Amino acid sequence: MRGQVSILDGNTFLVSDRRGDIEPAQDFPTGLFSFDTRFLSTWVLTVDGERLHPLSVDDAFSYRTRFFLVPGAPSHYLDAKMSVIRSRSIGGSFAEELTVLNHSGHEVVFVVRVDMGADFADLFEIKQTRRKTGRATAAPGEDELRFTYRREGFHRETVVVSSATATVDPTGMTFRVRVEPHGEWTTRLDVQTVIYGARGEDVRDSLPLGAHRSIADIQAEHEEVIARAPKLGCDCEPLAGAYLRSLNDLAALRYESIALGVRLMAAGLPWFMTLFGRDSIFTSLQVLPFLPDVVPPTITMLAGLQGFRIDDFRDEEPGKILHELRYGETAGFEEQPHSPYYGAADSTPLFVILLDEYERWTGDTGLVRQLEAAARGALEWIDTYGDLLGTGYVWYRTRNPATGLANQCWKDSWDAISYADGRLPGFPRATCETQGYAYDAKLRGARLAREVWHDPAYAERLEREAAELKERFNRDFWLPDRGFYALALDQDGQPVDALSSNIGHLLWSGIVDADKAGPVAAHLLGPRLFSGWGVRTLADDQGRYNPIGYHVGTVWPFDNSIIAWGLWRYGFREEAGRICEGILSASRHFGGRLPEAFAGYERDLTDYPVEYPTACSPQAWSAGTPLLLLRVMLGLEPQGEHLIIDPSVPEGMGRVELLDIPGRWGLVDALGRSRTASDPVRRR
Repeated sequence: MRGQVSILDGNTFLVSDRRGDIEPAQDFPTGLFSFDTRFLSTWVLTVDGERLHPLSVDDAFSYRTRFFLVPGAPSHYLDAKMSVIRSRSIGGSFAEELTVLNHSGHEVVFVVRVDMGADFADLFEIKQTRRKTGRATAAPGEDELRFTYRREGFHRETVVVSSATATVDPTGMTFRVRVEPHGEWTTRLDVQTVIYGARGEDVRDSLPLGAHRSIADIQAEHEEVIARAPKLGCDCEPLAGAYLRSLNDLAALRYESIALGVRLMAAGLPWFMTLFGRDSIFTSLQVLPFLPDVVPPTITMLAGLQGFRIDDFRDEEPGKILHELRYGETAGFEEQPHSPYYGAADSTPLFVILLDEYERWTGDTGLVRQLEAAARGALEWIDTYGDLLGTGYVWYRTRNPATGLANQCWKDSWDAISYADGRLPGFPRATCETQGYAYDAKLRGARLAREVWHDPAYAERLEREAAELKERFNRDFWLPDRGFYALALDQDGQPVDALSSNIGHLLWSGIVDADKAGPVAAHLLGPRLFSGWGVRTLADDQGRYNPIGYHVGTVWPFDNSIIAWGLWRYGFREEAGRICEGILSASRHFGGRLPEAFAGYERDLTDYPVEYPTACSPQAWSAGTPLLLLRVMLGLEPQGEHLIIDPSVPEGMGRVELLDIPGRWGLVDALGRSRTASDPVRRR
C-alpha cells in the first residue's frame, strides 16, 4: 500500500493515490467507505485540464492528511508558478479543503475541476468484480451534487457540498477562479455519507457518537486512549516508535457497531473494517494489559451474537462464536453469508481463553458471571459440533461449499493447509493450533468454573478432558522422525506433515509436552522457518513455500507475537527475544506501523523487509503486536493479586521500563520481591 494514502475513523476510511485522487479500481478498494459500502469511487482533481503531481504528503495523523501538489512534468517542478494544497479529514464523513496558490506576480485565472462519482460498491463486489443490481442516480444542485443508490430497502446516499460557487454537473464540479498575484483561492468540499434505515433516517444518528464527528473530537479521543495506556520509557527507537504508532492505530480502528452502539475494534484496512471473532479476540489478548477497557464490549458483542441454531448458509451452530460480521449490500441480500458468518473453528475456544485472561488481569468477575452461559455453550461446542468425527479433536468443514470458507483456521486462504510435498488434504481437517486452543480453553474454563461459577464438578471434568486431549494430541500429531508437530490431521486421521509457524501457537497454549518443547523451539528459530525478521508461515523447503504467498511463506507480525509469547511460556527467553528484535527492527522500515504481513525473504538478502503487495495497514492484530512483544520482553504475567515480572529483553534493546500499568495487583518480580504500583518495571 506504499502507493496509496489512507485516512480513517473507525470503519469509515478513504484510500487515494499520492496525489489525493481516487479512481475506480477492481483489484484494490480505493475510495471513501463506510460500513462496507463505497460512497466515493471517483475524486480526481485537475487544474486547467491537467492532473497534478505530488511534492509531499503529510500523513502523520491517521484521521487527516495534506497533499502538496504542482502541475506539469517533473522537469518543471522547480519553476512552478502555482501549487495546490489538499487538506482532508475524516470523521464519519469526509471533508477536503482545496487551496490554489498563485506564485506569480500577476493575476491568473484557473479552471479547477473535481471529477466525482459514487458506485456504492460493496467490498465483496470489489473483490469479486460483481456488477451492481440496484439503480444509481446523480442529481446536480446549487453548489451540491447528490448521488443516490436504491435496491429495494437498501438506500445509500453521498452528498457533496462546496463552500464556493461551482458549476455542477452529474460527474463533478467546476470552478473558474481568479487569483491575485501571490494570492490564493480556497473552497471546502464536504462529503456526507448517508446510511438510510427503515424509517428514512441515517441509522448512525441514533448511536452515541452519531454519524459525523469533528476533528477535535477524534483528536481528543486519540489523546485519551494514549493517556490511559502505560507510559513507556526505553532506549530503543524502533520499540518506542512502534508502541506509539500502535496506540494511535488502535484508537483509529475503533468504531461504533450499528447493532448495539458499542465501541468495537475493526480488524484492518481496507478489507476487514468490521468485527471478526478470531482477529478481535487476538487483538484483545495482545492489548489487554495496556488497554483493558477494549475487551468488555468486544467479548459481550461476540457472546450476544453466539450461534444458537443450525444454519448451513452461515456455518452457524449452537455455541459457536462468529467469524465475521458485515453491513453491506451483499450480506443484506444474502449473496454472502456474513450477517453474521460463523466459518471459523478457532474463534469459539479463543472466546473462553479471552474471558479468562481478562478476569486474570482485571478481577472483573461480574463479566465472567454475566457470560457464564456463553462460555459454557462455547465449551460444549468444542466437544459436540466441533468434533465432527468423534475423535476428540476440533475439525472443520464448511456447511456452505458455495460461498463459505474452505479453511476455517487463522490461515484461511485456499492453499494454506498442505502436506510437505505441496498436496492439499481433503476435508474435514483438524489443524494443530486449534487443538491447542481447545486444550487451553478447557483449563481456563475449569478455573472460571471453580473460582467464579462455583461448580467444582464441572471444573474437574474440564481438567480431565484437557489432560486426555493433551495426551492424545502428543501421540497423534507428533512426528518423531522430524521433531515437530504436524500442521493438521487429514480426513483419514493421518498427519498433514508440513513444517509451519502453527507449532509456535502450541507453545502458547501449553499443550506441548515438556520433552518436545526444545525441538519445537529449535525449528521455530532454525533457518527453514526464521527469516531473521521473523518466523515464516511455512518453512522454505516445503512444497508450497512462496516468500510472497499469503499464508505459505510470508511473515505475519501477529503470528510472531503469539509465538514469542509461547516461547517465553516454556522458558525460551533468548529465542523469544530474537523474535521480538526481528519484528521490532522490521517495524522501523514501515514507519513504526507493522503491516498485516511482509515477505519471507532472508534478512541478509536485503537491508529492509520486503513489502507484501496487498497487506492491510493498519491492521488491528499487527498494531497489537508491539504491545504483546513488550509484555513478553518484560515478562509481565498476572498471578493472583500480583504481577509477575520475569524479563527477557534481548541484547541491544537497552533500557525498557513501563509505568502506570492498568490492573488490580501489586507488582512482584521474578524473585518474588514486591514493588509498589508506581514503581517502574524495568530491564537495564
